Amino acid sequence: MSNPTVVSPMNRDKPVDAFVHALPKAELHVHLLGAASPETVLGLARRHPEVGVPTELDGLREFFRFSDFAHFIEVYIQTNQLVTTPEDVADLVAGVGADLAGNNVRYAELTVTPDSQLLMGIAPDELAEALLAGRARAREAGIELAWVFDIPGELGLPSGERTIDWVEQYAPDGSVGFGLGGPEIGVERPQFADVFARARALGLASVPHAGETTGPQTVRDAIEVLGAVRIGHGIRAIDDPVLVAELADRGIPLEISPTSNLCTGAVATLDEHPFNALRAAGVVVTLNSDDPGMFDTTLDHEYQLAHDAFRLSYADLADLARTAVDASFAPDGLKLDIRAEIDAVLAEELLES
Repeated sequence: MSNPTVVSPMNRDKPVDAFVHALPKAELHVHLLGAASPETVLGLARRHPEVGVPTELDGLREFFRFSDFAHFIEVYIQTNQLVTTPEDVADLVAGVGADLAGNNVRYAELTVTPDSQLLMGIAPDELAEALLAGRARAREAGIELAWVFDIPGELGLPSGERTIDWVEQYAPDGSVGFGLGGPEIGVERPQFADVFARARALGLASVPHAGETTGPQTVRDAIEVLGAVRIGHGIRAIDDPVLVAELADRGIPLEISPTSNLCTGAVATLDEHPFNALRAAGVVVTLNSDDPGMFDTTLDHEYQLAHDAFRLSYADLADLARTAVDASFAPDGLKLDIRAEIDAVLAEELLES
């Protein structure tokens, strides 16, 4: 399956583009490796040609066309083999930060998979230092980064234990969350209960992936067993009206990434996407880019897509931007500042319209 063509950002009317770009934004669901721009990945591929990731742009674009979710995971794992030194990590963080800042993202919770880099031979202390070095460079671009550390589900409980061991000893400043990524099928959430309990004891919020390619029970397990206070994806909750009502009543946000859902086959078309149904049911939803470098998207594009495909007004888009800020773990002062800027952008748009 090739990555689907959604509405091209180049073919939109300018006012929508301008308004979306002007909105200050928070990004809650974006993976360090998957967010790397093609240019950044090409640089790493040329630095490490032995990995076999294409070293020319056309080849890389073809490499990032996914037949299904399992194929996406295979490509993701191979691309991760490009990140073998602290310098690679710092360059990735700085590059992702600059790309997000280019979409007027003021704050992002960047998902990092420590076990992947530790298994590539990066020393535990050097990984933490590299993350901080990249974060400092990103701050120069005007964006504040925070960390969500996740377990690669395909590596099972041993990876979860290695991950929390590293977090307990080396988690750098800005650490806010603990997650679980990778495939959902065959990766039962309850096996990680103790690992997530250790993370919560450190003050890290539980934000696992669930209900992207599996049914609503995975979402229930994430909440009831892992103590999730926010869910990565969670779109299949729509299949259980009782669960939808519980999500709405408890105010548990879903981190939704429409283009990602299309590219991995989690939904066949945007017409089938439950975004509007979840929102109409009172579920807290946020827009995110997930793996923008691999899915050829940006957070601006996700907001533009929501305007076009989900028929959201400018006021709706501003509300989504506020919701992401509110659902984030950013400092209160930063939240207030970004919300005020969102309100100002919307007020100016309404005044001009």
